[in-house]
Amino acid sequence: MISFVHSVLPSRVVFGAGALEHLEREIALLGAERALVLSTPGQQALAADVARRLGPRCAGVFAKARMHVPIESAREASAEARRLGADCAVAIGGGSTIGLAKAIALESALAIIAIPTTYSGSEMTPIYGITEAGLKKTGRDARVLPRTVIYDPQLTLALPAAVSVTSGINAIAHAAEALYAPDANPITSLIAEEGMRALARGLPAVKRDPGDVEARGNCLYGAWLCGTALGAVGMSLHHKLCHTLGGTFNLPHAETHTVVLPHALAYNREAAGAAMGRIAAALGGDGGGSDAAGAVFDLAQRLGAPLSLKELGMPAEGIERAAELATQTPYSNPRPVERGAIRELLQHAYAGRRPG
Repeated sequence: MISFVHSVLPSRVVFGAGALEHLEREIALLGAERALVLSTPGQQALAADVARRLGPRCAGVFAKARMHVPIESAREASAEARRLGADCAVAIGGGSTIGLAKAIALESALAIIAIPTTYSGSEMTPIYGITEAGLKKTGRDARVLPRTVIYDPQLTLALPAAVSVTSGINAIAHAAEALYAPDANPITSLIAEEGMRALARGLPAVKRDPGDVEARGNCLYGAWLCGTALGAVGMSLHHKLCHTLGGTFNLPHAETHTVVLPHALAYNREAAGAAMGRIAAALGGDGGGSDAAGAVFDLAQRLGAPLSLKELGMPAEGIERAAELATQTPYSNPRPVERGAIRELLQHAYAGRRPG
């Protein structure tokens, strides 16, 4: 008989087309009265719309979220929340904005309502990341888990197809690593597989027609599940590599996950064969095989996603530095993390070679 421990994270999910209309109700249920609305500069119009909806419940808007959550941004946002007397944060956007809300909550325990407009899955995890002096430090803390998440597929219609693809593959990475995490269990594995299946179904449809609300709903549903799976277990090599590359070289988050995932899976292929078969099957491949790495690479290629670190702007001379950083205090991983092998993995990812 199998034995396992499964912890259910305490969050409320409101899902459906038009779900944004429930925002005021959800803030009231938290007992909050002064919400600080967060966004990136590019989504300031969305933040302004949320502020209008909230009326007197809106304490202010902070539209300065940045990729990888630089510590300077986190400090400025925290100071603004204190100045305005905010008692909750409404984060509308992707991982950058939700990550900023988490940085504020880490310091102040401010309640977060997340309204994702991408497929990052960050809203379902107690994982935070803050970049200081070129190094991205991550951790887990129950205080940063959003109390409520509002998923409205209509809010993702403006997400360009190319960005949707990389954001979705980023979510697939969460589920893939959840399958071979040391604390994986049958429940998180079922959630992870269903999440990958939903994204494998939804992403090609979004690529064909970015205005397909049903396809957008499938992707958002998949992202929710993939984030939930990651939030319940530990991270492994893939996430360590992406945190290192993103924080050190300021590479775009979702695109970096898209490029690195096939190579991280190939690295772990022999050490996590059963998980690889489940990943391949969830993505529409041969469940009897273990070519998860090829299945992810081929999906990214079919959907026109970037395939190499070179095209993301990483310098070739950075490979050695990245290998050094990624092997310092490595995350738990099915295969031992060895610097020479990691350097080779990064060289393949830099060149965009299909794992074979």
